[in-house]
Amino acid sequence: MEFNSYSGLPNERVKAANGIDYAYRDTGPTDDGAGVPLILLQHFRGNLDNWDPALIDALAPARRVIAFDNAGVGGSTGTTPNTADEMAHDAIAFIEAIGAIGALGLGQGPVDVLGFSLGSFVAQQIALTRPSLVRRLVLASGGRPGARRQAGGGPRGVSAGGDPENNAAGKQGGV
Repeated sequence: MEFNSYSGLPNERVKAANGIDYAYRDTGPTDDGAGVPLILLQHFRGNLDNWDPALIDALAPARRVIAFDNAGVGGSTGTTPNTADEMAHDAIAFIEAIGAIGALGLGQGPVDVLGFSLGSFVAQQIALTRPSLVRRLVLASGGRPGARRQAGGGPRGVSAGGDPENNAAGKQGGV
């Protein structure tokens, strides 16, 4: 079984039923022995170029690996969703679209999903929304939705937008 290195792959496109054109890259064996494909879900503000080719190339000899830009990100059209739930619905539309393309040979069977950071929240939501679509989840660098303490942040930690009352050192005076 041969596969192409992730770093040399061109971006492909597929139009989903939701009207969005998704950019994606597909590597690994495509024959029937490749098993269940692995769908990758990226971190906040991440796109196809943020995946480490060494990771994908290490996974691809044994299985099909598909990374994509969610709606409004990177090479995909549409508007960037505001919630993990909306991102999950867009990811489901992408997975259904690639399953409908005979050339990809995915059919309508389940997929495995690897979610990294924000992608782990999206992966969990996909499994809750459409459990028949997901065989296995791999959650990397995730946390519990709504958790107060994550990645060293606490009640006084700085949010993504910054807290005007506390800086990263916990001192008054802004970020």
